[in-house]
Parts: sequence; C-alpha cells; structure tokens
Amino acid sequence: MPKRKLLKDQDRRKLVDIPADEESLIRHYSLSPADRLEIELRRRNHNRLGFAIQLCLMRYPGRVLGAEETPPRAMLKFVADQIGAAPAEFALYARREETRRDHMARLMVYLDTRSANPQDRRAALLAAIQAASLSDDGAVIASSLVTAFRERGVLLPAIDTIERIGLAGRAAARRRAEKTLLESIPFDKLQSLDKLLEVDLSIGQTRFHWLRSAPEAPGASNLVGLIERIAFLRELGIDPTLQARISSGRWDQIIREGNATPAWLANDFNANRRHALIVAQVIKLCQKLTDDAVTMFIKLMGKLFSQANNRKKRRQMDCRANTAKALRMFLDTITALQSANDYGRNALEVLDQKVGWHRLLRMKPELESMVDDNEASPLVVAGEQYATVGKYTGAFLQAFTFRSARRHDPLLAAIALLKQLYAERRRTLPDRIPLTHLSQTDRRLIFAQEKPDRRLYEIATLAALRDRLRSADIWVDGSRSFRPIDEHLMPRSTFITMKEEDRLGLGVQGDGAQWLAEARQMLDFNFQRLAHRARSGKLEGVRLEAGTLVVTPTASEVPMAAEELNAEISDMYPLVEVPDLLREMHEWTGFADSFTHVRTGDVPKNVSAMLAGVLADATNLGPKRMAGASKGISAHQIGWMRTFHARSETYRAAQACITDAHTRHPHSRLWGDGTTSSSDGQFFRASDRAAKRGDINLHYGSEPGSKFYSHLSDQYGYFSILPISPTESEAAYVLDGLFDQDTALDIQEHFTDTGGASDHIFGLFALIGKRFSPRLRNLKDRKFHTFDKCDAYPALSNHIGAPINADLILDHWDDLLHLAASITTRSVVPSTILKKLSATPKQSHLARALRELGRIERSLFMIEWYSSPALRRRCQAGLNKGEAAHKLKRAVFFHERGEIRDRSFESQAFRASGLNLVVSAIVHWNTVYLDRAITQLKREGRNIPDTLLKHISPLSWEHINLTGIYTWDAENQMSNGFRPLRLPVGLRRAA
Repeated sequence: MPKRKLLKDQDRRKLVDIPADEESLIRHYSLSPADRLEIELRRRNHNRLGFAIQLCLMRYPGRVLGAEETPPRAMLKFVADQIGAAPAEFALYARREETRRDHMARLMVYLDTRSANPQDRRAALLAAIQAASLSDDGAVIASSLVTAFRERGVLLPAIDTIERIGLAGRAAARRRAEKTLLESIPFDKLQSLDKLLEVDLSIGQTRFHWLRSAPEAPGASNLVGLIERIAFLRELGIDPTLQARISSGRWDQIIREGNATPAWLANDFNANRRHALIVAQVIKLCQKLTDDAVTMFIKLMGKLFSQANNRKKRRQMDCRANTAKALRMFLDTITALQSANDYGRNALEVLDQKVGWHRLLRMKPELESMVDDNEASPLVVAGEQYATVGKYTGAFLQAFTFRSARRHDPLLAAIALLKQLYAERRRTLPDRIPLTHLSQTDRRLIFAQEKPDRRLYEIATLAALRDRLRSADIWVDGSRSFRPIDEHLMPRSTFITMKEEDRLGLGVQGDGAQWLAEARQMLDFNFQRLAHRARSGKLEGVRLEAGTLVVTPTASEVPMAAEELNAEISDMYPLVEVPDLLREMHEWTGFADSFTHVRTGDVPKNVSAMLAGVLADATNLGPKRMAGASKGISAHQIGWMRTFHARSETYRAAQACITDAHTRHPHSRLWGDGTTSSSDGQFFRASDRAAKRGDINLHYGSEPGSKFYSHLSDQYGYFSILPISPTESEAAYVLDGLFDQDTALDIQEHFTDTGGASDHIFGLFALIGKRFSPRLRNLKDRKFHTFDKCDAYPALSNHIGAPINADLILDHWDDLLHLAASITTRSVVPSTILKKLSATPKQSHLARALRELGRIERSLFMIEWYSSPALRRRCQAGLNKGEAAHKLKRAVFFHERGEIRDRSFESQAFRASGLNLVVSAIVHWNTVYLDRAITQLKREGRNIPDTLLKHISPLSWEHINLTGIYTWDAENQMSNGFRPLRLPVGLRRAA
C-alpha cells in the first residue's frame, strides 16, 4: 500500500528547500560580525564555507545540511562572498562525515538549539491538531508544525517525520470534530440515520439519493416535492445549530467528503465517521433545499407574471382584425359626423345613414372586450392562473418561517392570514385584511367588486413576498441564501477593527468627506476640460453635433501582414490528438495533480482517467460515452476520478496551474502584462431535461438555454467561468470572476460590454481599488452626473443628468466600506449581494448610495472615454480577445450539438469548468509552439517585429483532432520534450 502523504511535492519543497532569490538570501543568510568570528575559527576555506552554510541552514529553514547535499549556487555564492571564499570550495567540504557532525554539534551550542525530543514532537502534534481543527489543508498543518518547532528553538526533523506528525494531528482533529458533532445526539437516533443509506422499497432508491436528486426545474409539483423533502429532513430531528460546534473549515471538509461519498461506500466507514457525514449532510441538505424551494418560488412568481404579460400581448395580437374593423368604424363615424356638421344636417340621422346606429351598438361589446384586454392589469391576467398557484402556495407558506426587520410588518401579517386560510380551507377573505404592503393600484383591483377578491389578494401578496425575498428585506429561517444583508457581510466588529487599524486595503480612504472633496474637484476639472476640447474640436475621433458628443467607431488595428503571418504559423503547428495535448500539458505544468482526493489530498493515481473525465466535461460528451469512445480507460475509472477528485475547488486549482504557467511563458508578454482582463457571456442552447430548467431570453431566440460567463486575461489566459441564467444581468457576476480564482494574476483593469456594466459595478470597482472600463452601447444617450447643476457646463448640457447626492454617499460611507471589505476578504460572493441590492425598484439606502458613488465613477470614465482614443482601443482589443476565444470554445464543446443537457446546476458548472480548462490547455500549448515557430522563422532570417507578433493569437484549433477514438495510453515519441513543427519544404531543407 503506498505511503499516505500530507503534502504535495511543491509544498514539501517550500518548507525545507533553500531559497535562491535575492530578497530571501539577504533576509535569512546575511552573516553578523559574531557569525564571521565563529566561522573564522575553522582552519581551511572549504571548512569555513561548509560551517557557514550549516549555520545559515540551521537558522533557516531550521534544519541540518543533508549528507551529500549541495545548496543552490546562488546561496553558495552569497555566503561565500561574505567570508571571502570561492563557491567551488564547497565540493571539498564534509568528505569526512565526522567533520559535518562536529560542525553541527558546535553550531547547536552556538545557536542555542537542539534536536527535537519527544516533548517537542508532542507540542508539534498539539499544534497540528489545532491547525487541523480549522483547516484540512496539509500545507497549513505542516506550517503550524514548523512554527511550533521553531518557537521551541529546536531543529526541524526530517520532512517525513513532519508529515507523519501532521497526518496524526489531522486524524486526531477529524476524530474530535466527529465526536463533537455527535455527542448530543442519542445513540438510537444515530442508528436510525443509517437507514438513509439503505434502499427504500417505497421509492426504489436510498433516501439520500432521493434527497440529493431533487428537481430544479420550476414547477408546481417540483416545488411541492422540495417541500416534502424538507419535511422529511426536519422529521429526523437533527439540530442545525450543531454546525456551530466545529470550525467552518472542518465543517466544510466533512461536507466535501459527504458530497463525494456514495451510500455503498459510507457503509464501510467506522460508526463515528459515517454518522458525522450523515448528520452534516442532513443539515446541509435542509439548508440547500430551503434555498432551492425559495428560489423556485421566486422563479414561479416571476414566470406567472411573465406569462400574464405574454398572454395579454397575444390577445392584443389575436384581435388585430377586430381592432382594424373598430378603427374603420370609428373613422366612418367621424366622417359622418363631420359631414353632418359641414352641411348643417342632423348628426344622428347622418350617422345612422352612413354607419348604422344598430351596427354601432352591436360593436359595443367587442369594443368593451378589446378595451378590457388592452387595459388589463398583469395582476388580473395572472389571477387567471390561480388554480396553478394554489397547488403550492399553502404548502410553501406553511413550510417556512419568514422574518422582517420592520416591526409589525404588514406583509408578514398578510402571510399569516394566508396560512390561516389554507389551514382552515377557507376560500373567502375576512372583512379586515392587511393591505399596506400592496400598491394603491393593486388595492383598487382587489376591491373592484363588492367583496375583496381572494385570488388577486393572494397573488399580489405573493408577488410582494417575491420582491422582498430577492432584496433580503424578508428572510427565511434555515436558509443560507435568504438572510439579512448584514449576515452575508463580514462581522461588523471585524470591520470596525480593520478600519481602526487601517487594514481595509481598499481603493478609497476611510474619510468619506475627503474622498468626496477630491472626487468633486477631479470631476469638475475633467468636465471643464472635456467641454473646452469639444468646443475647440480637439477630441480625436469625437465630434460635437448640436450639443451632442458623437464617437467615431474604432477602426481595426490588425494589419494584413498579421493575418498572413497567422495563417503561415497555423500551418506550422504540429498535428496532435487532444488526449496527447492534455497529457503533454500535464507533463509541462502538472495541472492534473491539482485534482486531489477529497479526504487524503493525494494526487490522482490514474492521470489518464482524470484527463478523460476533464475532456468528457469539456466536449459535452459525458463520462460514460467518453469511456465508450476511449481506449485504455473504463467508465468505472473515470467515474472514480470524478467522484473523489473533481470538485469546484480542484478545477479552480487546475485552472490556476495552467494559467500561471501561461503567464510565465515569455511569449505571453507580447499580448499584455497580465494586469487587464475582460469578461463576456456565451449562450448555449438547452435540450432534454435541461430545457425544463433553462430560461428563455429572446435576444438569443425562443429556445431555453444557459450562459457560460468567463473571464480572460490580456494574455489569453482564462481564469474563471460560471454558468448563469441567460435572463440574468451579467453585471452581477463581473466581480465574481476576479475574486473566485486562485491564479497569480494581479488584475488592475477590467473590460466588459454593456451587459456587464451598471452604476453599482462602477462604484464597487472604485471601492476595491480596481479600474472598470466597459464598452458602453448608445453612449451619447447616457448622462453625466455632476455635483453642480447643468448650467455650470452649458456646452454639454445635453449630456448632464441628475446631480450627485453627496449627502447620501457620506451618510452611508462606512456601510460602503463594509461592503467592499467583505468582497475583498471573500466574506461574500459579489453576485450574491449585488443581486439583492438591485432586486427591487425601491432600493435600499445602501443600494442608492452605491449607485450615487458609481455615477461619479461612470462620469469620470465617460469623460476619459471621449478624451482618450488609447482607452477606446485598449478596451476594444481586450473584448476582441474574448469574443475570438468564444469560437474555440464552441469548437471544443461540440458533442450533443453543443447543447446543454445537464439538469443540475452543479453538472453544468462542471461542464463549464472542464471547457475552460481544456481551452486554456489548448491556448498554452499553442503558445509554446507559436513561440517555437517564430524562433524557427527568425532563425531562417525573417524579420518579425513584436508589434506584428502581438496580433497573432493562440486560438487556432485546426491542427488538433477533437473527435474520433480517444487513446490515453499512447507512448511519448517526442524528441527534446517537443513535437517537430510542420515546416514548409524550403524551411525543412534549411533546418
């Protein structure tokens, strides 16, 4: 059985390897006068150098020099220069093992250190247990061990010993967490939980599978099904507050293991481990299903009113013939009345003669019907579907407890009334009902008849509940997503401490008044300068027409020579099968090792199966059909790798591994320095089961689907992707990609198109200290916002909108800082809070303050956009890269006609992550061979300037075979680690 490891190879090296960078050498290996004096006591140069090297290593990283170990040349030279020795003399040191040991003993006395004894190891074990109680990360645990040894002034033991202690500490922390989680649960209840792992004959599956396979498509029966599952979980009697008894890091690890563990495998675990996994899954599933049920209710109510509006439009279209007929009669009536008036005749006689009085009367009912249809409120039309709404409303309201920050909230009173009506099976409303949560229009419709309309009242109340749930104005007990906004942010006490200690690290200062004063001055100066340049005709590519600024579209900067060179280089790429490409990428970067085992942290033992699973996601083929299309890989092997190694965090780590390798490649610097990025959504149609879950956005056609929203660096390196609904605003997800990623990229400026822009996004980018540069459509119709009235800038008065509400920003400055700090510290997912802030027409004070701040930043940006052709070109170039990369994604995601067929969001997220990873692998592989092709052409005397090379993208795929039989056990036949280029005949002879 292979030895279990705590650390990855790079983590082991980080702990005990000798640093070679200049900063570390200076910090750790600068010798003091006392050190030099002690070193000089040694007789020969090589002994002095070896003694000095041992001294340095025993200080940092705190270990002894290994037998036959040679330090890095940079470290040898740095130390040798300080004592006047030559680095080469180290080769003579320690030929006698006795000398090395004698020096080590002397240095222990000089440095007042010693080897670790059992007490030291026990202290290190306690430190490992403490660290492992907070995190399962082997590197974190090992680091705590090393710190414990150093604090006790002892030398580090061998790295294998450190790993053994760390593994023991992690195992002890796991056992403690399991015991803490279970200690208050009666034994008989724990035993009854095991039944969740057994097949229930009444449903033909295990209860756990039934709970996990809850439907996601919005529908009345599906919502009732979710509520049934929630009721089942509650009947188990597991207290959700048990989660708070262990750390969040340990809880998350138990959840990850439970998510990956099938029922048949859990039965083989020891009782405590098995029961802890079940308890954690019960609590997590109850929270998740609660969120799913509330989300489905919100979608159903939105769908109800959307369908009502569509029905109203269809009715108007259906009665077009009658409308034309009525308009013709109306025209005839006017003509008859005009004729009677002109000739002084009796109007009624002429009307009866020309049109027909009885004909007019017959038309009256039709006209009344058309008017009613045209003026019908969406609430009234939605009321026609009350029978469907009634199928789930009672169960939904009874299943949850709703909370509000408002005292005596009328909406909660209305919900309580509806609960009572459903419980008592009453159809009519009482005489007195809560109404102040409804608009005046809704109230008039409800009381249009003698008695209040129960149908309209209920639907209007449910619509109000939907809006307030979305904005976090109403929240739900037992939910993670539908909580008060403050609970999503970092604790207020933590924020106050960070602010007082000046540790917020934001892009604005803590003094809101000072920031506003500077912003006001900057905005006024920039606007005055823009107005002057506009009047003088000094804006390049911009003209002033009738008081309106008009921007000339940016012309393409790609020269014809670049297109010709791109075609030439594309023909030079080696032909490659996609499995071989992925394996070569793993050999170069080790990205497959990022898919660690959910419990042990081990790297995949079957790399081919792991790569096949990734390709199955990327090509939309799926694991079973990938096994059928592969040689050397079975469906069981792919399934095992996906179950225990493929998770969102491991996909994210693998993505970072490839993207960081791409960033380090010298050729990538021709495209950018890695500080700018762009994001865009790509629509994929949904079919089969996914079609029921998918949403329809008429911008993409009448078929349902999903969007993959991805982020791309200026070097063509993808670093984030997530599936979103095509009906959702992309703006809410712009910041998600910048923070939910593990690459070394330091993005300072981000580009989007209009769909990714909003005033809230402008405001947040300013708060976190990054630059937001969207390409805004219909720019001339967008207004500037200034602190002064528009008459202060008469030349551009057409462009000036409402003034900035500076007082609102100042009043909520701390709240804005709190929000931004919560995002930068990853306490909250940006899209979660942004969707709540923009959910209702009547926004909260925080949402309005953020909008006002965003208006300042957008106005400054628009001024620069009009003034700077370089900004317009930079933004256009950044977005062009993302749009060009969409074609490569479409080519890779080709199975099942490129349609999404996964029912669950998690499966779609895996598809998206696999697609991003494989496309990133192709981009980096192409970059490597693009660089080799350029080198070959230059070797033949071609002069290819960098200004031309920056237009050659690594997005070609014609040389990659993406289809056919996938072979995963092919031998590597490359010489020097690279495939030969496909050279034209002339170049081949010369080479």
